[in-house]
Amino acid sequence: MGDLAWVPQSCTLPTEERPLRVAEWDALFSERLTSLLRPQPLHLRLDLAGGEGVEDRVRDLVERESGCCSFFTFTTTPGQDLIRLDISVDQPHEAVLDALAARSAAAGE
Repeated sequence: MGDLAWVPQSCTLPTEERPLRVAEWDALFSERLTSLLRPQPLHLRLDLAGGEGVEDRVRDLVERESGCCSFFTFTTTPGQDLIRLDISVDQPHEAVLDALAARSAAAGE
């Protein structure tokens, strides 16, 4: 899934920085993803294994992503030994959430 064609035009992250950001998400998913659930078409729920610094890492990545892709709504909920990350989008960005779900599933395998 190296092609970034799924990144919407509304993303304000400079084009040359996009592969680096995607790599950060992929690394997080491959290292920490324990479950993925799609309760609704516009909502993705990820459970990430906790550990030292993981919550800060997730919050930092979410904050930076929110800064360039305002169509995302992130909710981070720490729990015992895990971080729950809920991601929602509006209807026009459902395909972006589809791509993120596919990337996270592939990286978490």
